[in-house]
Amino acid sequence: MLETISATIFTAFTFVVILFQGCLAAGAPWGKASMGGKYPGKYPLKMRFVAVLNMLILAFMSAIVLSEANLLFPQLNSISSIGIWPIVIFFIFGTIMNTITPSKIERIWAPVALIQFITSLIIAIK
Repeated sequence: MLETISATIFTAFTFVVILFQGCLAAGAPWGKASMGGKYPGKYPLKMRFVAVLNMLILAFMSAIVLSEANLLFPQLNSISSIGIWPIVIFFIFGTIMNTITPSKIERIWAPVALIQFITSLIIAIK
């Protein structure tokens, strides 16, 4: 039960981040809330491709989490028990980086990353 709730919360929060990255890729002027605020306003073309890549990586992370929680993607079960740990580590660093970023607006992502860390850790240690 806790795994199901954790995987659902992880996926919901990750979906929000994917939507944000999609908006950046589409040209939304929200660059100040990402990448330490290095690209205020609209992302340059190269960074829009990075945002799309981020979307794909985050979607794959969600698939691994959902697989490890035995909710979806059983074909990933062979790699999810190992793949969950890099996700946990990624969100440890994500929480830290979003906490210490020079961009004040980007710090809104710190609680999101913290929740993703906690929920992925719950699934990893089940």
